[in-house]
Amino acid sequence: MLSIFKSIPTHMDYKGQKLAEQIFQGIILISAVIGFIYGLIIQQFGWTVYIVLAGFAVSCVLTLPPWPMYRKNPLQWQPVIPESSGESPQKPQEASKRKKHK
Repeated sequence: MLSIFKSIPTHMDYKGQKLAEQIFQGIILISAVIGFIYGLIIQQFGWTVYIVLAGFAVSCVLTLPPWPMYRKNPLQWQPVIPESSGESPQKPQEASKRKKHK
């Protein structure tokens, strides 16, 4: 049963995150404007809230799951460099500090 959950992708690349954020904000903004205008016309603030909540629900369904459209640009990681057995690994920051003091 748990193997089914492990097969579901859970990642989203950086461009996908940006797209999801833009879609989320756009839907919220559009639903808020529509809700405000509709509520103003019929003089019912409750309908404004309902329309904004419906926009929120739609935007959550479209942006929270990692849909394939959000995973088109995977991050290419650098290959692992094996450590040599005789030397202790030195951080790049420490090496630059030593060069500055000489």
